[in-house]
Formats: sequence, structure tokens, C-alpha cells
Amino acid sequence: MTWFEALILGLLQGLTEFLPVSSSGHLEIAKALFGFEEGNLTFTVVVHGATVMSTIVVFWHEIAKLFKGGLEFKWNSETRYISMILVSMIPIMIVGFFFKDQVESLFDGRLWIVGGALLLTATLLTFAHYNKDGQRDISFKDAFIIGLAQAVAVIPGLSRSGTTIATGLLLGNKRTVIAQFSFLMVLIPILGENLLKVIEIMRGGTSALGGIPIAVMGVGFLAAFAAGLFACKFMINLVKKGKLIYFAIYCVFAAIVAFML
Repeated sequence: MTWFEALILGLLQGLTEFLPVSSSGHLEIAKALFGFEEGNLTFTVVVHGATVMSTIVVFWHEIAKLFKGGLEFKWNSETRYISMILVSMIPIMIVGFFFKDQVESLFDGRLWIVGGALLLTATLLTFAHYNKDGQRDISFKDAFIIGLAQAVAVIPGLSRSGTTIATGLLLGNKRTVIAQFSFLMVLIPILGENLLKVIEIMRGGTSALGGIPIAVMGVGFLAAFAAGLFACKFMINLVKKGKLIYFAIYCVFAAIVAFML
């Protein structure tokens, strides 16, 4: 992988991670369209880590408030919120521990899977768009169901943010509440995945990088981080305004491109 490929893929990851159009699906399309090669999942994990860092920057005040409330070691609104995030993590942890190889096998250029998943994303966004605005906060049951949606969204082409936000809206949750929860619930799983990769790199040396130079990894990380900052703020405003239908239309066109490739 060259630094230019890392730049393009990093920008693509940062923009599409928060927009409901599937970052993994777009990375697969980009690899097929431009002949980019990632080598293994290490680069994908690195740019995902960059977008997590951008999430932390955008929601710094909310995260700091959660930490402060959690350190009080009593049941309050912050510890309740943290508990719901932990509940939402259960499905993705099960997938990560028991179906890791099967998930990784999906990232092998089978664009018909990407195309079909993009159409499913478009369907979910359309239902969410025409669904009546919710008026309630997230419950523990909602958190688990949204967590199930996140676990299913490991399929390339099925947008994680689009799937979780659409699921929350269909459950009747408030737009602003579900947007924030969707972005915060992914922090721990991806940071955990990055930690495992760091351990793997420390044990295996440069061979764990799949032949990708560290400098190239850095270019991809910085590009994804900068693009993620913009896309995260942009997506929050879009959810508030209920403009998800435009991305449903876009996902249909992206699916057509995937099928053509």
C-alpha cells in the first residue's frame, strides 16, 4: 500500500464511518474500483481507531461527564448510561469471540454481499425516515436491541451508524439521544480491538503489519481522524433534521456500483 492509497482510504473511512453509508462497504468498493490492496485487517483497524479518537474529541464533554458520574460509585444517570452501553456491547462481544474468522472472511472482495447489505441499509434508513419521531429515552431493552443491530452490522455494506440509529428511531427513541448513543456505544469495542492489534504487532513485529509501512499507517490514521471530525458533527445535525432519506437513495446507487463491479 502506498501513502496515496492510505490517504484516500483513510479519508473514505473517516467520512463514511459516521455517515450511514457503510465505511467497510465503501472500502471494499474502493479496493475493487481502484485496485487498492490492504493486505490484512490491520489497516482497517487503525483507521477505525482514528475515527474513534475523533468521536472522543466531539463528545469530550459528554464522556468526561460520564467518567465523573461513574467515579461516584453510586447509581445515577451516568452509571445508568454506562450500564446501557455495556449491555449494548454484549452481542458484538459474542460475535468477536466466537465468529471472528467468519466475519473476517466477509472482507474478501465479494461485492455482491456489499451490494445486498447496502440495499438493506437503504431500506432501514427509509423506514426510519418515515417513522414518527420518537419521544422517549433509551431503555436497557432498547440498548440490547441496538447492540444486536450493531453486531449484525459487521457485514460489509451494512452501515453501523445507519443500522443502530435507524433501529433506535424505529424503537421510538429521540433523535438526539440515539445519535449520541450510537456513536458512544462503539468506543469500547473498537478500542479493545485496537489494543489486541497492538499486542499482536508487539509480538509479531513488522510482520503483523501485513507489509504496510508504519508511516503509511500514520497517513491513513491522520486522514481518517480529520475526516471523522467533520463527518461526526455533520451526521449529528443530519439526524436532528431527519434527513436520512438522502443517504438511503445514495446507498441504492452505491449498491448498483458494487453489483456492477
